[in-house]
This record gives sequence, C-alpha cells and structure tokens, in this order.
Amino acid sequence: MRNTALRTPPATTAVTAPSLLVALDIDGTLVDSERRIPPGTVETLDRVRAAGHEVVLATGRSLAGLLPIATRLGLTTGWAVCSNGALTVHLDPSAPSGYDIVEARRFDPAPVMRRALDVAPSVRVAIEKIGWGWRTSSPFESGELNGQQKSVLLADLMAEPATRIALSAPDLRRYTDALRATGVTVAPQGADWLDITAAGVNKAAALDVIRADLGIPADRTVAVGDGVNDLDMLTWAERSVAMGHAPAIVRSAADETTGTINQAGALPVLTSLVPAVDNSLSPLAAQIATAERTAPGPVVLRVWHGVGPDLARCEAWTLQDGRWVRHAPIPSGVGVTMRAIETAALEAGLPYPRGDEGRRRAQWRSVTGDSPAGFELPLSSL
Repeated sequence: MRNTALRTPPATTAVTAPSLLVALDIDGTLVDSERRIPPGTVETLDRVRAAGHEVVLATGRSLAGLLPIATRLGLTTGWAVCSNGALTVHLDPSAPSGYDIVEARRFDPAPVMRRALDVAPSVRVAIEKIGWGWRTSSPFESGELNGQQKSVLLADLMAEPATRIALSAPDLRRYTDALRATGVTVAPQGADWLDITAAGVNKAAALDVIRADLGIPADRTVAVGDGVNDLDMLTWAERSVAMGHAPAIVRSAADETTGTINQAGALPVLTSLVPAVDNSLSPLAAQIATAERTAPGPVVLRVWHGVGPDLARCEAWTLQDGRWVRHAPIPSGVGVTMRAIETAALEAGLPYPRGDEGRRRAQWRSVTGDSPAGFELPLSSL
C-alpha cells in the first residue's frame, strides 16, 4: 500500500516527461463532416491526459478553426499544430487570446501565386491571417474557410510573408508538381483545392519539435489520422493508426486501421492508452484512478482555488527520484469543490488521511504554488 501521509512534498513546479505524445488529427478523426464529436470522445481524452500523456491536436485547420473545436474537446491547455504544420501554438486559458504562438513558419507567397495564376488564371487565393481568418483575392463560399475573410488586391496578398495559402480552381491538383517547383510544400485537399506552406513544413516536422521540447522519446509517439496530409505524421509516429474511411494510401502507411469516424474509430485507440477502470465510476473518479495507476510512485492530489470556492486547477503529483513532480492534470477536477475531490477519491477506492475527532474530515495540507490557495491530499491504494 502506498503511504504518503507522513511526507510533505516540497514546493516544485517540475513536470514529469509524459508517457506518450498522442498526435490527433481533427476532421475525420475526432469530428465528423457535420462537426459532431462522437459520444465518449471528450471523456476518453480526459482520461488519456490523466494518465500523463501529452495530447497534441495536429490539424490542417487554421488557428481560427482549431480554437472552437479544441474548446469542445476540453483541450484548452497544451500544444497544438495548425495549418498542416505551419503554425505551432501553446493553448493557455490565461493568455489574452487563449493561446501563445510558439512558431510560425512563413515564406514568400509571390512565386507560387504567380505560377498558380499562370496555370489556372481563374484561381482563387486565400492567405491565412493567424487567429482571425483569411485575406482573399475573391470571396470564398461559407464553410470553405475557417474564420473571417476579407478581399484584398493580389498585389497586397503577395507583399507579405505567409504561413499558409489556399488555392482553389477546377482540377487544380494536376498542377501540383508545377507549384512544388517554386520551392513550397503542396498538400492536395481534393481535385480543386491545394494547401501551400513553406518547404519542409508538415505535421510531422512540427510534432517532432514539440516531442523534443517535452523530452519524450521518439519511440513513445502515437498518431491517428485519415487524410493525405497525415501521411508524414503517420510515418513519423512509432504507433500509427489510420481511420477506417481513410484513402488506401493512408491506410497502407499506417501500422493499424481502426473504425470509421461514424463508428467512433478513434475511441478504441485512445482507450488502449489508459488502464481499464470500472465503467460505473464518475468521470472525476475515473480520472483520479487513472492518474494513481499510471504514476511511477506515491500520489497526492494538488488543488488550487480561483476567486471563489470552486477549484481552478487539479493535478496529480507523484514521488519520483526523491522529489515530487507533476504527473498529470485531473480535467474534471476544475470547477468542483474540495469535498467533491474527496468523494471521488473514495469512489475510486483511494483512501486518504483523516482527522481523529469529530467528522473525521480529510487532512488537506497547505502547499506552496503559483496560485493564491493551494492544498494537497495524499492518496493510498487499498
């Protein structure tokens, strides 16, 4: 039985290296064509995070298209790759816009735009404006682009470095090689649509920078996707999974094939990354149980209050190499009370120290942290 009742963790903000980096495409993987998220997806993602894994959304969407989906998925903190690898951000609710730009990989759009106009004079051009939408040569239909759009002159579109260009014209894909010859990355998104980014830009390259920054070994990577723009990511990952509806070229590049988006094919993959728990447990209890089972040592639950009685942060910390380090977030612990944490811990079969008199309340201990009020509750396995 793990016993942490007699040991007070010293103050530290060190973070354990997550067990896995889990890279997930969005459209066709976590969200269907009607923008619906399969039931159970958010709850399972919460448990994957509670196991200490780093979940990274890796999408062809622009940042403006990523943000609302990330919120719906409960992924408002952590890393994300947008625009097929052209933009890396760190999601942070405390940041003014809800994110910090880590890297924007820009290039000169003029040469590829001129070539596109040569081979397809009717081509429509859109250049991404980070976090807002697009500047366009002519209006695009509603739903074709994420975010807002504003029509400007072609000369203005060519004048500034870009992270990503969208080109649309009938049968434009046949000119892929001609456009690549200008020194850019071309990602076909259909017969009539091409995404253009800087040379060498793709999801895999951006993800590998994140992996190295987090100190996660290359053989501790998982990727799930369904599109041609996921090919590099699937080849990069140690374990790669294609969705069942993906084109044959994508399925052949992956180690495994799961169900389609209509079958919630990503769910069994995510479930395989966490230990089994009793299905009758509440989401909060399931996350606490998951964190305790995956931690390398004894566990304490640390919580911090915001301005009111509800918790602004809840995390599992573990004893590793003689010091206490952050193991994982407990997503469902945000917005609840300390009493709810106690109830969920008992529901998960994880007792904690109690007082000797009266109502025998849990013995929370004060802890130094970077928020106004921090407390911790040691857990023990039965």
